[in-house]
Amino acid sequence: MQPDMGQPSARWQRDWVSPFIKHLEQERRLSEYTIRNYNTAINRLFKRLENEHGWNGKLNSIETREARDFVIEEQRRVSRVTLRNYVSGLNTFFKFWLKRGSIEQNPIEGIVLPKLPKKLPVFLTEQQVLRLLEGPMRILQNEAIEPFVAWRDRLVLELLYGAGFRVSELVNLKYGDVSLDEGVARIVGKGGKSRNCPLGKVAVAVLGKWRSEFAAKTGFSDPVVVSNQGKKWSARQIQLLLKKYLKLAELPMDITPHKIRHSYATHLLDNGADLRLVQELLGHSKLSTTQIYTHVNLGRLKAVYNRSHPRA
Repeated sequence: MQPDMGQPSARWQRDWVSPFIKHLEQERRLSEYTIRNYNTAINRLFKRLENEHGWNGKLNSIETREARDFVIEEQRRVSRVTLRNYVSGLNTFFKFWLKRGSIEQNPIEGIVLPKLPKKLPVFLTEQQVLRLLEGPMRILQNEAIEPFVAWRDRLVLELLYGAGFRVSELVNLKYGDVSLDEGVARIVGKGGKSRNCPLGKVAVAVLGKWRSEFAAKTGFSDPVVVSNQGKKWSARQIQLLLKKYLKLAELPMDITPHKIRHSYATHLLDNGADLRLVQELLGHSKLSTTQIYTHVNLGRLKAVYNRSHPRA
């Protein structure tokens, strides 16, 4: 498979990396962020092999010792979370080619990583979310923003919080995915897994107004969130929009779209939602992923107890 011509880096990009990235995009439908991390990990490993070991570009020649040395070296320069993302990407990459018979063993298999400290999810209170969601209309009332932009921005915020979308799911949302009559969006999330997301009355009303007044000529295949020129937005543009309204609402600037998703899940559980229902709404494949939000509730219960009980 490996031709003996051209620059080594160009060869392994074409023969090994590009087919894998295409698989992640078209078949597994992973997020842009995940694909970028996986691609970075693969390229960093290959460049190290090429520069320090004179690697010939053949996957079968990569030894576990070399892969382990790479992980140890990366541990000195990146966070534990990033390191785990890198190893996950490399593991997925080598499994991809192992399954296709191009290699005989996975050199990354069995490598032990340092444990991650357990962190509770960061989220906004219900009152803080309300202040955030009011931002676009506040600016519009002061005539400091065009109606198109105000309603588009409000729609983005309402869908992030009202439906608990991942940012990648929001930027890929099309009109054909949404039923306004039922108030539901059909989402294809991580790993190509589909789920139905209730949008909530407010988000449905905002989406209905948005389409009727600003996107009347759109079809089923058109993206919902677009620029003034009608072009599909990127995840980065969603992130920048959020920063703008966090600042306006005087909220912590380290809040991300994913932390809005944390808020969505936490508020559901706070108001009595069943854990397995929240798992389904979030699109988590494992209940253990969702259970972290029960720790948030327990922490809040303890705080109330300590403030209120005479024997606390």
